[in-house]
Amino acid sequence: MSTPIMDEAAKALADPKAYTDEAGLHQALRHLRAHAPVSWVDVPNYAPFWAITKHADIMEIERANDVFTNSPRPVLVTREGDEQQAAVGIKTLIHMDDPQHRDFRAIGTNFFRPKAMRALKDRADELAAQFVDKMMAEGPECDFVQQVAVNYPLYMIMTLLGVPETDFASMLRWTQELFGSDDEEFQRGKSPEEQMTALLEMFQYFTELTANRRANPTDDLGSTIANATINGEPLSDIETVSYYAIIAAAGHDTSSASISGGMQALLEYPEQLARLRNDMTLMPLAVEEMIRWTTPVKEFMRTAQRDYEIRGVRIAAGESVLLSYVSGNRDEEVFSDPFQFDIGRDPNKHIAFGYGVHFCLGAALARLEINSFFSALLPRLRSVELAGPAAHVATTFVGGLKHLPIRYQLD
Repeated sequence: MSTPIMDEAAKALADPKAYTDEAGLHQALRHLRAHAPVSWVDVPNYAPFWAITKHADIMEIERANDVFTNSPRPVLVTREGDEQQAAVGIKTLIHMDDPQHRDFRAIGTNFFRPKAMRALKDRADELAAQFVDKMMAEGPECDFVQQVAVNYPLYMIMTLLGVPETDFASMLRWTQELFGSDDEEFQRGKSPEEQMTALLEMFQYFTELTANRRANPTDDLGSTIANATINGEPLSDIETVSYYAIIAAAGHDTSSASISGGMQALLEYPEQLARLRNDMTLMPLAVEEMIRWTTPVKEFMRTAQRDYEIRGVRIAAGESVLLSYVSGNRDEEVFSDPFQFDIGRDPNKHIAFGYGVHFCLGAALARLEINSFFSALLPRLRSVELAGPAAHVATTFVGGLKHLPIRYQLD
């Protein structure tokens, strides 16, 4: 049996502020991949876990979903956060395992199939053009994150759910408070109880939406969730609102992080911006590289149901592992020159959407949104540069840039 070893660099994975310093974070992760790819992490306020930082090991654990389950600890939060989530009874897709996960995932699958994406493309293109027009009207400077990147995908996912536009601002505030609960700019309050109120307010909103959709069903995803049955039984209230919450929150924060991070990368690598503008057929590859580069979902947790050995390290039944997608997407054994932003990277075996049975339900929508936005922006973009310092959200879960001041000229 291996004695748990904690490399000091692994502490960064449980530090929300570490994710605000990308250079420092990647230095720590590079060290872990080389010297401690499976490292024990035991820090104050968190239940201990194993940090998994190599691409191949993350893939292996994702494939072994009968051994490593999402329940009872799907994401890294404090001990108190673990207890509060259990008390509230949250049951989103990321909290579930098969067969329950398979049955619940099927409820929304049709809305993310290729046929549905083809139907949504016109809406994505239309919204993208509207936001580029807005940039032109409000220019020549903007905070690209807060004025563009968070709103465009928000409009897309809210339209899919059937949420009225008058409620978009509330939904944005709730999702930023949930995913930014460790960030002083976005958090509802300092205490876990105060921060939990954002989730409870979102749940109350979706409880009312469920009642409305059951009384007045429509053809949107919201109605499909509200009126879904599994084995002939309707979903419970907590199951219904949990489904809404994960679609609403994850469905826009991840895309906004990729769009803003993609813009920053194009600013930092002007030769790649010029290359893409000169050959827009590279857009699908560029989208994948933006997603790899940004990796909006930083980690997921899994819990071992039996003893398991990886790289000679024994993970005991009941112990948790953290799958560091940020690290896996810079793995030198998988990606040639992984710290180079390359819009023509092919192949690009990134794991930003996860892998296996828990592969992101909304991956196709995220790709569509990013493609439509930059396809609308770049042909009209004459110049662009930073207009101030960029800033990242403090988080260990989902996030990216929270501010990106830019100065630009558009046609």
